[in-house]
Amino acid sequence: MSARPTPLSGFPEWLPAQRMIEQRFLDRIRTVFELYGYAPLETRAVEPLDQLLRKGETDKEVYVLRRLQADADDASDAALGLHFDLTVPFARFVLENAGKLHFPFKRYQIQKAWRGERPQEGRYREFTQADIDVVDRDTLGFHHEVEMPLVVADALSGLPIPPVRIQVNNRKVCEGFYRGLGLSDPDAALRAVDKLDKIGPAKVAALLAETTGATDAQAEACLALAAISAEDASFADAVRALGVSDPLLDEGLEELVRVVEAAREHAPGLLIADLKIARGLDYYTGTVYETVLRGYEGLSISSGGRYDNLASSGTDRFPGVGISIGVTRIMGLLLGKGALGISRSVPTCVLVALPAEQRRADCDRVAAALRKRGIATEVSPTAAKYGKQIRYAERRGIPFVWFPGEDGHEVKDIRSGEQGAASPDTWSPPEPDLRPVIHEG
Repeated sequence: MSARPTPLSGFPEWLPAQRMIEQRFLDRIRTVFELYGYAPLETRAVEPLDQLLRKGETDKEVYVLRRLQADADDASDAALGLHFDLTVPFARFVLENAGKLHFPFKRYQIQKAWRGERPQEGRYREFTQADIDVVDRDTLGFHHEVEMPLVVADALSGLPIPPVRIQVNNRKVCEGFYRGLGLSDPDAALRAVDKLDKIGPAKVAALLAETTGATDAQAEACLALAAISAEDASFADAVRALGVSDPLLDEGLEELVRVVEAAREHAPGLLIADLKIARGLDYYTGTVYETVLRGYEGLSISSGGRYDNLASSGTDRFPGVGISIGVTRIMGLLLGKGALGISRSVPTCVLVALPAEQRRADCDRVAAALRKRGIATEVSPTAAKYGKQIRYAERRGIPFVWFPGEDGHEVKDIRSGEQGAASPDTWSPPEPDLRPVIHEG
């Protein structure tokens, strides 16, 4: 007797009902991405290790690819690894295909990625991401930074999930403020402030003194900046009230005001300027986005920002802005809390009852006529008593059972018990029953 298999932690496998929810999420996200003009792209699962290891902090997370029976002198596969995000392969794709692309190039990617980190709530070793990016040659218009959160808001607002809150900041605001204070290492200051939620303001102040040489007054000003947040442009007045001036700070505030005001017009209450958002600012060069679900504020479900150094080749430079939705993270969070459900566990809307095995061909013709009109239909697997066939439909949540007769057909809504004559060429179910309906649990 073989042992029962043990699930692999961090590699989620959804049940069919859960997978239908995920597919519906992906359909919604894909549709919205295309409505905004993003073209589909899928890159290979593997990249050269030297490309994947450019970000030093991911060294221990990359899955290396090798053949079990590889020849000792064949190192071709040993130099490959599975991608841990979709940004690295996208940068490589842009460089390889720059001569074939039309700029600005807008693409979306919905793919799996692999990251060998310790599995915990919201973190997986295999996961699906949905990314959009816009890249251009040499320069990139700021209006793309304004559009990013609007696309994500439209994609997520059509899903049965809690409301989202998009937090935004701008690298130029932080760096310009630190420069204006007289701090010589803005990157070190960003890294210190990024630890605010984990270690608290007192330890961040000490870290600022240790890593940047900040005085007590300078550290206090950094913490005052991080404490500012607003849903409207008033955050800019709060920053200016701190009495720090720098041209880069002024530029960053102007950009952040544009992002916030556009979002307020598009979807009031969606976006908040939160100047403690520092994660990724050492990589991003402009606006940065972090998205959370209301009630699940501990984990970001979508993040991204403006980058000017994604890819370069010789004198060519390709700045861009992008944002990623963590589809698996959203699914895991909500399914784990029982906060997502679906009206039935199969796509089937109609079960055609089988009066006798000899009638299967007739029943198949009924099913084919219904399918031709877009109604998901299956024929009963056995010619059991009708009561058993109805129970088969009930267990799967199939709402209608079709009874074929030699002189006509009838269809029954097994939830209400209503039954009436019907023709496979004209009958249609109520619109809400046509496909499984996702709902909050």
